[in-house]
Amino acid sequence: MGQTIIGVDLSGPGSAAHTSVAVFREQGGALDLLELVAGADDQAILDRVPAGAIVGLDAPLSYSPIGGSRTSDQSLRRVAVEHGLPAGTVMAPSAPRMAYLTLRGVAVSRMLRSERPDARVVEVHPTVAMVLRDASVATLKAMKHDSEARRELLVWLEGQGLHGVCDLDQVSDHSVAACAAAVAAWWWSQGSPAWIHPAEPPLHPFDFAC
Repeated sequence: MGQTIIGVDLSGPGSAAHTSVAVFREQGGALDLLELVAGADDQAILDRVPAGAIVGLDAPLSYSPIGGSRTSDQSLRRVAVEHGLPAGTVMAPSAPRMAYLTLRGVAVSRMLRSERPDARVVEVHPTVAMVLRDASVATLKAMKHDSEARRELLVWLEGQGLHGVCDLDQVSDHSVAACAAAVAAWWWSQGSPAWIHPAEPPLHPFDFAC
């Protein structure tokens, strides 16, 4: 039985309808899609994480004690801009639009650490992860509002070894991001992320990787 790799595109508390979970099994050097859950609360996430899973969470899993961006955010923002993405692609965990997401990211990551202590959790940024592997910047910018852009990105993800994602129908941008979160976590688990900021415990206990 291959390794279970899970990507989670989190939303803030009270908006679980916008949270997607993509569950894959590693098989023969690729990832086979087992399940995609759109609209997952914290319990639904936990229920899909077996012992020993690799979990990529698309949300800040820590914050700067002085507010603003963490060192990791500053580093990744520079990389994002260098590759043609807007600076706002990487936002500070304490920014008004991010604070509730950060709250849930911290809570979910600690829940997994408590309830699935042998799972491996990594913070990921799906959009930057895709652009660092040469996904189209224009397509990524259009993903939120354009179903054809989402379809193109699923084809791209299939080409990265995610089998079954092109069979998905009517996917949201959250579900595409969950699949990309899974592949970013997979690359990280293999020791081949395109970008990484190692964990700095105790304040920043998880790697941040793309």
